[in-house]
Amino acid sequence: LHFQQYLRQNPLDVLRLLSKGKDEPIKEAYQRFNLETDDGNNMGAYSTMLSEAIVSILNTKEESDVDSLFSEGGTSALVNSIQGLEDFELLTFTVIK
Repeated sequence: LHFQQYLRQNPLDVLRLLSKGKDEPIKEAYQRFNLETDDGNNMGAYSTMLSEAIVSILNTKEESDVDSLFSEGGTSALVNSIQGLEDFELLTFTVIK
């Protein structure tokens, strides 16, 4: 598959398409990942990306809350307030290279 053609699609749809019919991990992929991360002991680069993604979510939520202050039907500000990284739990991750 040519990955470039899928860049504009929903990432979950792309992952589903790439995974279709596969029931085993791709050995070359996880071996490369394990080598790059010292078998998962050095996840600094991935932790940084995760933190950046969470900050982006928080910023988007904050902007949405502010916008809701000026719209009809009430506000979402201070409802289900997300404080920071500690409000998230990583369940699994997928690395696409």
